[in-house]
Parts: sequence; structure tokens; C-alpha cells
Amino acid sequence: MRRSKRLLATLLVLVGTGFLAAEALAKCEPEKAAAKYPSVAGKKIKVAVDPESPPYTFRDPKNFENIIGFDADLTRAVFKCTGLQFEFAAGGWSGLLPSVIAGQNDVMWSDLYYTAERARQVDYVVYMEAGTGGLVRKGNPKGIKSLGDACGMRAAAGLGTVEEAAFRDQSTKCTTAGKPAIQLVSYPDIAAGVRLIQNERADLMMTDLGIVDRATQENPAIFERGFKILTGFRIGAAVKKGNEDLLKAIYDGIQAIQTEGTQKKLLESNGVDPTLQVTAEILRK
Repeated sequence: MRRSKRLLATLLVLVGTGFLAAEALAKCEPEKAAAKYPSVAGKKIKVAVDPESPPYTFRDPKNFENIIGFDADLTRAVFKCTGLQFEFAAGGWSGLLPSVIAGQNDVMWSDLYYTAERARQVDYVVYMEAGTGGLVRKGNPKGIKSLGDACGMRAAAGLGTVEEAAFRDQSTKCTTAGKPAIQLVSYPDIAAGVRLIQNERADLMMTDLGIVDRATQENPAIFERGFKILTGFRIGAAVKKGNEDLLKAIYDGIQAIQTEGTQKKLLESNGVDPTLQVTAEILRK
């Protein structure tokens, strides 16, 4: 009897703290889509992706219409888990989030970092943390081994990215220290940024570590990684504010496949460090 009372007390504590509720959600229930997510069940969700951002989302060399990569695989796993339908909507990276905010697409799922500014217009489900890499030409001719070495360099960053903001901040530090400013070159998508380095129109490109490492692995005679930064930024899928059923479905699905161990397997199979996984969480502003 005493053990039963202690067990009951423990269960009540767990229910009160939400642990049991979280555990109950951590399974795939595709047959319950209509009951759990009524406003989006039966609809085809448009998932905005950049098709030139390996290893996250990119076109299959064997089938141009097929989008592959870690984020693409994760999307498929989550939608299968929740029983919702979706289709990829490909576009340049810098235009994807605005398309979600404008209602042209339902979710951006393409290596998107969480920032407080972005979270004023969209809600996130985060599932991994980010590292940042500096892509340079083979041999690192300018000797760029840290962000501090970028003073006076031609630096490439995506429009509206955290890397672009980091370069601007570093440029101010450069001039304050009496060094030349960074010459910032913006690009609309990852492929364009890589071409800037390849064609020697920029000395350094700073972007997600996985993207940098993929570029160096595929083109070892052209590129190398100049430096790595563990930023602490988190990466997630972004949904326009007010679309609560879709946000909940993505959260439930990621939580379930994390419980199964599927996300780490997908990270590994796409050449991304599985230790970058973080527990699924909804982030708002």
C-alpha cells in the first residue's frame, strides 16, 4: 500500500510538471491527423526550401524534381508521422521566409536560424544547433583563420542572414581598431555565394558549417574551411504566426522521431554531426 501511494504521488508530480504529457505526444499517430490538427488535415502544406543548400535541401542529381538532404528527409519523416500532406516549393533562400510571412507558402524548412527579429513574424520549432564555417579558396591564400582576420577582405554572406550581421559587426570592430573595413558582398542563395569564392570575387564566405564542409568535401581542389565557430544559434522550421495546428503538428512530429532516434540517423546519413541535435521546442517572440 505504501508503495502504491508513493507511486501515485510520483505520477501526480510528473503529470503536474508535464513530463507524462510530453511522453504521450512522443509517438507517431498519422491516423489521428483530422482530430489533432483539424485546420490543416487534408490540405497540402507548402514547404518552402532552397534547392541549392546541400547538405540540407538540394536537387537530386539523378532526378532534378526530387529534393533531398537532411531537412528534406526530416520534413518527409515528420509529415508521415503526423499524417499530413505536403509539397516542396523551391526558391532562392532569401525569398523563402518572406513567402511564408506573405502566406504564399506555409512553412520554411531550409537551414533557417532562429533570431528574435525573425520570430516577431513567425513561430519556430527548433531541432538542432548550428555551427558556422568560413569557406575560402584552397590553400587559404589570404590566411583567414578567424572572423577577426576578415578586416579589409571581401566577405560574402546571404541577404538578411546572421552571418551578414556578424560581418557588419566585425567591420565596425575593424575600423575602431584602425584596420580597413570589411567589403561586404551579399548573395541571394548558397550556390551564388559559393561561386563568389570559386571565381575569386570574394575572399571569404561565412555560412552554416554543414554547408561549408559539404562544399569542401565535394570540391577539395577548389575550397577549404578557413575556420569554424560554434555559435549556439538554433535551427528550425518557421510557420507564420496564427497557424497553430501546423506549428503543433511539426512539433509533435519532430518530438516523436527524436524519441525514435530517427533524427540522429538522418543527420548521420546526410553527413551532419548528430551531436548538433537539440530537443524539439517551440520558440515564439
